[in-house]
Amino acid sequence: MAKRVQFARTGGPEVLEYVDVTPAEPGPGEVRVRNRAVGLNFIDIYFRTGLYPAPSLPSGLGTEGAGEIDAVGEGVKGFAPGDRVAYAQGALGAYAELHVLPAEKVVALPEAISFETAAAAMLKGLTVQYLLRQTYRVKEGETILFHAAAGGVGSIACQWAKALGVKLIGTVSSPEKAELAKRNGAWATIDYTRENVVERVRELTGGEMVPVVYDSVGKDTWETSLDCLQKRGLMVSFGNASGPVEGVNIGILNQKGALFATRPSLNGYADTRERFEAMAEELFEMIASGKVAIDVANRYPLSDAAQAQEALAARKTTGSTVLLP
Repeated sequence: MAKRVQFARTGGPEVLEYVDVTPAEPGPGEVRVRNRAVGLNFIDIYFRTGLYPAPSLPSGLGTEGAGEIDAVGEGVKGFAPGDRVAYAQGALGAYAELHVLPAEKVVALPEAISFETAAAAMLKGLTVQYLLRQTYRVKEGETILFHAAAGGVGSIACQWAKALGVKLIGTVSSPEKAELAKRNGAWATIDYTRENVVERVRELTGGEMVPVVYDSVGKDTWETSLDCLQKRGLMVSFGNASGPVEGVNIGILNQKGALFATRPSLNGYADTRERFEAMAEELFEMIASGKVAIDVANRYPLSDAAQAQEALAARKTTGSTVLLP
């Protein structure tokens, strides 16, 4: 038997159950990973609440973790029991001691990177990789706006942007989070609880505004983000922390300056084995070089997953959070 967190109905943190299950055997092309650390992400809450529907109920939760290969299925090449690996995609179920997923969704983990670091870095770090290097390939000297700059994704984005010579303006909700974002490399911060974001962006850019906004907040910041863009700028809406963006008249993009908008996801970019490996390699290089440090600021036992999600949803956390089986 092995432990896992599951939910049989959607709802608040109280629907999460910590139960014993019989570990599944890996099928053809699959591996079973013994998790040493599991990543906590907002998308997990979206599945728990039903914003994103789970394939079936009861369902496991989570898609990110790191550990050792426990068993391999028929036809798997390149992996063997005992290998250190990390993953960020695949079937729900990472909130568990043992997790079965396709071998193509797993990458070898360099010895120099710990399990906790990998579990905290894979989904968030790969997200930053596609945001800054693919969705809009930022260029040295540019000024960009990044919401939630003190969170898990934001903390990595601040460092990565600085390493690329990019001036990142980060929105935050407190002086403490502003200081954290600046320590991570943000060029400037805006406390949206005290300051007008659009006006501050105008001041900081000398009226030019920014060519791209990265927005993981969703409905609460949609209009503000559009108003921070230059003409023909790109709105990158990659999350729904405040709820999904709905009821948008696409004509508003024209009214605000012939803008572009996209709703990307990791699955949309790491859609082949080759792209996934290349993205992970660049992420691991940034971590190994010291240009990006992963702040594992919060650790919870796997059994306290509900408590960890409550803290994340209430924006009481900074940096990254991992669950420890």
